[in-house]
Amino acid sequence: MGARKKLRADAMKAERKQIAFAKLNDCPTSPRKMRLVADLVRGVEIDKALSILKFTNKDAAGRLEKLLLSAIANWQAKNDGLRLEDSNVYIKEISVDGGRMLKRLRPAPQGRGYRVRKRSNHVTLILDSKPIVIN
Repeated sequence: MGARKKLRADAMKAERKQIAFAKLNDCPTSPRKMRLVADLVRGVEIDKALSILKFTNKDAAGRLEKLLLSAIANWQAKNDGLRLEDSNVYIKEISVDGGRMLKRLRPAPQGRGYRVRKRSNHVTLILDSKPIVIN
């Protein structure tokens, strides 16, 4: 491996240690359904996001709420001296990607079988704190 590539990799590794994030892999919900809920909380402060997820009537909201609580715990572990309430933490980035797909057969008329694609997704949630602006 070249020297520049190694330096870049080390810089990315050090940068990643500062970022508070959480991942949810192979969640058995289709990505389209999960994106509907993820779009509700993108860019929102965490206390407001938690209340939105708590009262959203979708199955994916419960999974995202648990993921957000995990990301908050990771943020607190990386920012030891800071209080969560004072730091103005918000959801900087939330991305939903397609995961593995289970392919099943459903019986169909005349001896055929229709393919059923049971989709899953991967969710990555990144937290950041907004700088406090004093007028």
